[in-house]
Amino acid sequence: MHYKELQDMYVEYADRHFTVLAFPCNQFGGQEPGDNTDVEQFAHSKGATFPMFSKVDVNDSNGNEDPVFTFLKQSGGGDIGWNFEKFLVGRDGQVVKRYASAVAPHDMVQDILEALEVKDE
Repeated sequence: MHYKELQDMYVEYADRHFTVLAFPCNQFGGQEPGDNTDVEQFAHSKGATFPMFSKVDVNDSNGNEDPVFTFLKQSGGGDIGWNFEKFLVGRDGQVVKRYASAVAPHDMVQDILEALEVKDE
């Protein structure tokens, strides 16, 4: 879901210092079974070349929640609802906006362009 659109954005805006980072998670209906290699191979089969991290827990599961997601969720919205929930993070490292899983990447483009226009102070 969304691999092609995310890949297209990754390529389109790379020269403007935009990147896509993927954090696979198997906490949602077992959608990311297998080991890290299996998940990465699946993503590559869908055309994804953006960085793919090791599988993580994004919601607290006996204290196993990845600290990246603890930080991201502090921006509001509580637990991650489903795979492919997305966060736009600005140049300052702060969350600009959070998007539900169903939001297509192309619906994020205006927000991305605005975030890319922000100059470092």
